[in-house]
Amino acid sequence: MTKKMKAIVATAKGGPDVLQQREVDLRWPAGRGDVLVRLKAAALNPADTFFRQLGGYLDSGGPLILGHDGAGIVEAVGAGVTAVRPGDRVCFCYGGIGGAPGTYAEFATVPADVVVTIPDAIDFTVAAALPLVFITLAESLCDRADVKAGESVLIHAGAGGTGHVGVQLAKLRGARVATTVGSAAKAELARELGADLAIPYREQDFVAAARDWTGGRGLDVAFDNVGAEIMLQTFRAMAPYGRVVTLMGTPGDTAETDAYNGNLTIHNVMMLTPMWLGLEERLRAQAHHIGQGLSLVASGQLRVLVDRIFDLSEAAAAHTHLESGKAVGKVVLKI
Repeated sequence: MTKKMKAIVATAKGGPDVLQQREVDLRWPAGRGDVLVRLKAAALNPADTFFRQLGGYLDSGGPLILGHDGAGIVEAVGAGVTAVRPGDRVCFCYGGIGGAPGTYAEFATVPADVVVTIPDAIDFTVAAALPLVFITLAESLCDRADVKAGESVLIHAGAGGTGHVGVQLAKLRGARVATTVGSAAKAELARELGADLAIPYREQDFVAAARDWTGGRGLDVAFDNVGAEIMLQTFRAMAPYGRVVTLMGTPGDTAETDAYNGNLTIHNVMMLTPMWLGLEERLRAQAHHIGQGLSLVASGQLRVLVDRIFDLSEAAAAHTHLESGKAVGKVVLKI
């Protein structure tokens, strides 16, 4: 008899209302190297809204279940798994792009190589909120931009789900950190997290502010998680030979060829590529990043802010809240 579980299914492409709770097949037993996790929490990411609107990257062979980030308790393991055992508290980033079901569900079946044990000091909500966002910032600021002590770094949207971790990680690397924010309350939060300069972008030209802050020299590193228009403006704020990391795709150059004339290095970071293309070594590297992030949280060096918690059945409302732009930190589903 096929086992069933509750899950949130994208019944079509569209707005939050396409997300409906259904009973679906539970894929277990699975492979020798797989782990079955009874989920306790799943975090939302902007990518979830993309897949809800446009469909998954991969053919799922069944209903599309969103969600990359999950945390819970190991329920069972495949015959070849030795790193974790039933009863362990774990989190991971896997699924939710089509193919493997995501984490908006009671259970997730994932490769053992992607799960990371949660330190006792961290609850499931924070553990679910951390994986993709920390992978993103570790790949962006450490692996790609290689931020160094004393450098001037701009993190866009420094009070958002991704940006607030970026501010802290850049600071931990010893950088001077500026960020753009949309309100006085968000500016205060960004400064609490370590930002040296919070720029209210609705009232102030962030390019002029960044250049003034750096004494006219420009920025060493900028992190773009907003989009093409802001990235093109960011080119004008960079120092010669600066490094720009974007999550949004490269838009080209400005009419004044600021990126070309400034000898800027531009990095595209797409965190789901290893899952999409089945790059096992990269998936293991991402799990290593998750472990680093958990250690920083457990030691009190990093805060992962949770804005709101919704029940699993309220996934549509959670998507509406995420897309409102009002969230300060991460949005999480309780399962």
